[in-house]
Amino acid sequence: MTIPFELSATDRHFAAFIEREAGGTDGLLTLAASLASCAVGNGNICLNLAEIAGRSVAVDGAEHQLPPLDRLQAELMGACVVCAPGGFRPLVLDRDGRLYLYRYWKYERDLVRVVLGKATAEPVALDEALLRSGVARLFPGAAAAQRETDWQKVAALAALCKRFCVISGGPGTGKTSTVIKILALLLEQSRGEKLRIALAAPTGKAAARLKESIRAMTEKLDCPAEIKRSIPEEVTTIHRLLGVRAGSARFRHDAENLLPFEVVIVDEASMVALPLMAKLAVALKPQARFILLGDRDQLASVEAGAVLGDLCGGGRQEPFSADFSGFVRRIAAESVPVDSGSAGSPLTDSLVVLKRNYRFAGESGIGAAGRAVNDGDGAGALALCKEQGRTDLCWRDAPAPDGLKKALAEKVLAGYAPYLAARSPEEALRLFDRFRILCALRQGPYGVAGVNVLVEEILAQAGLIEGSNRWYRGRPVMIAVNDYNLKLFNGDIGIVLPDEEGDGTPRVFFPAPDGGVRKVSPVRLPAHDTVYAMTVHKSQGSEFDSVLMLLPGHDSEGLTRELIYTGITRAKGEVALWGDEKVFVAAVQRRVERTSGLREKLWQE
Repeated sequence: MTIPFELSATDRHFAAFIEREAGGTDGLLTLAASLASCAVGNGNICLNLAEIAGRSVAVDGAEHQLPPLDRLQAELMGACVVCAPGGFRPLVLDRDGRLYLYRYWKYERDLVRVVLGKATAEPVALDEALLRSGVARLFPGAAAAQRETDWQKVAALAALCKRFCVISGGPGTGKTSTVIKILALLLEQSRGEKLRIALAAPTGKAAARLKESIRAMTEKLDCPAEIKRSIPEEVTTIHRLLGVRAGSARFRHDAENLLPFEVVIVDEASMVALPLMAKLAVALKPQARFILLGDRDQLASVEAGAVLGDLCGGGRQEPFSADFSGFVRRIAAESVPVDSGSAGSPLTDSLVVLKRNYRFAGESGIGAAGRAVNDGDGAGALALCKEQGRTDLCWRDAPAPDGLKKALAEKVLAGYAPYLAARSPEEALRLFDRFRILCALRQGPYGVAGVNVLVEEILAQAGLIEGSNRWYRGRPVMIAVNDYNLKLFNGDIGIVLPDEEGDGTPRVFFPAPDGGVRKVSPVRLPAHDTVYAMTVHKSQGSEFDSVLMLLPGHDSEGLTRELIYTGITRAKGEVALWGDEKVFVAAVQRRVERTSGLREKLWQE
């Protein structure tokens, strides 16, 4: 079967550059270069030659028969623009047949070096008596009373004794509460010495949510008041943490100008692409702790790489070392599975998966559907959605495109009328986040662009908005690019309202870092979109009381298990799924597969 590839203008330009650098026309080299660039554009770190060697590929309407892998590798390695790992040429080809653009090979190498260096460093010296006391106070041990391992305790201990730690878990498993307790334990261990801590997230929205959670949870901690005061509330985006340079892809902080922090914590790490994660890693001090939080089952970043998934070994749950198991038993009286064989990966003690869900009880349809989707059981998840009597989960066959507007009307009016009647910008922003329509695609009758138009028509016909005016009262907008001068970031959501403190002209109100709101003139906004409906990708890092998830009526490679899971778990209270049953089941069976060497290098596969 012929494998199709769709090249972008960037792919063609890169291939032409390689051809010029190679000093002549080499059809195979030019083709391989274009496909390597195309692979990155499709979210991969490299091109796996083993998947295409000896097969036919279709590129720009022309078919090419590729030689077997050994010959393909030999021919490419003979080119002056290709080198083995460690060299410095535009293309890097490793012995396993992975062809990289040099920049992406370096990103992968840098991240592996930093992560393995921190994971294999000597355990951090700790006051075990003080730590035992702190763990007992901060983790009361409800799970232990039920004879279950308290994985939050285990995660905290991994973060305390290791310089690199990944804490993964779905919504409601307590990642944020765990990390706040980790901060308290670290501050107690510092015994009054200044501990510089940085908290970051990939988007402004995710940063704001983490800041909100920290502020709400810190006061409830069972620890001295001076420890609570020392827990930082400021959360920034990774870009701002590293220091953006106008007009440059480089940051102020890098391997030559390290970040000044002893602890760096990144929330929503599944959204972070390889280039940004690598740039952050190399900017860390050698002794700094690096702690990542995220849900390994969520969608990977829009850009290249599935870094969190690779760091988590693609879903594995490794047994722990005997030394770490003994440490956990000694400090917290908890037991964890022990690897009785060889030493295993250096990351063995650096990954902890939180398993107990505190938000979705055993009877929760959202929790059960999320688990079924993660298990690849589309039929089971569909059956749950269609069960009679459920109030938090329901299924509806998607109406035909010409009937979608009528079908949406009830949901739209119930979901959006409250915020349009709000008396203040703060109230409007809070009420708007109760409900959202999530789409799998951007275009098409069930895509974001078309659905937003339908919602505006429904609200205008109900007299709730003035659809003829672009900056009508109540228009919700989402920022599409970062603007560091205005401090508006990709994913930030604001609402257009009249400026009651001024002359009543329209202003766009955004949540402010201090918990209030700030206003921006519409003419100053960077690129933005109306956002009654948003893609599932854009919804990452957000939570809503109620979600309506629209799936297209036809199957697509973009419909995957991770997308369905991410959409379902954005809801705290209720999910309505509209779609085609066969398309849904097929999507749950399809996983996101991104090519890289990261997992193999980290887990020594």
